[in-house]
Parts: sequence; structure tokens; C-alpha cells
Amino acid sequence: MTESTVFHKILAGEIPSERVHEDSRCIVIRDINPQAPVHLLCIPKEYIRDISVVTESQESILGHLLLVASSVAANEGLVAGGFRVVVNCGEDGGMEVPYLHLHILGGKKLPSLG
Repeated sequence: MTESTVFHKILAGEIPSERVHEDSRCIVIRDINPQAPVHLLCIPKEYIRDISVVTESQESILGHLLLVASSVAANEGLVAGGFRVVVNCGEDGGMEVPYLHLHILGGKKLPSLG
């Protein structure tokens, strides 16, 4: 592994995190700088730099991440009011850590994106 991001360190247990879900393919943690009352990060255990480099062989993990995001949102009580799932890509897209991850945001009315 040539990269060493904060997510690599969290997955390795070198940096503590509040994990709300873990399975063999991903973890979900609470964001330390939340942008909404509920702000979770769904991080695959397999390193993928960002969505622009995903291959067909990774289709399964992408689907898994979305299923986990939905399940965790339900566990957090977000389904009735709604929630947002965001994937940033690159600096201009707001990506701060070069490691694919999903933001799960909810707990308040979020501004419309379009």
C-alpha cells in the first residue's frame, strides 16, 4: 500500500473512531467535524482512491456501501425525515482525504442541491 491516509490509520486501529457499523468489507464511523446532526462516513476496507478510478470488478463493493449506508441511516432514525449520501471526488469536488468514502448526512432539513 503506497498511500497512508487518516482512513488507513483508522482502519488499522492507529487512530480511534466511533464505529457504528463494521463488517468484513467496510466500517461506518461518526465524522469528527459533522456538517449535520448525523454525519457518518462509510469507508471500504479495500483501498480505492476515489470514484473516478473504480473498475467493474469493484461494482460489488460499491453496491455494498450503498446498502450499508441505507441500513445505518435506518438505525440512526433518518429514514422518516430523509437523508443524503454524498461521494466527493477530487479537490474541486470537496474531497479532503484521497480514499473513497460515503458521507451519510441527516437529522435536519438539508439545503437543496439543485
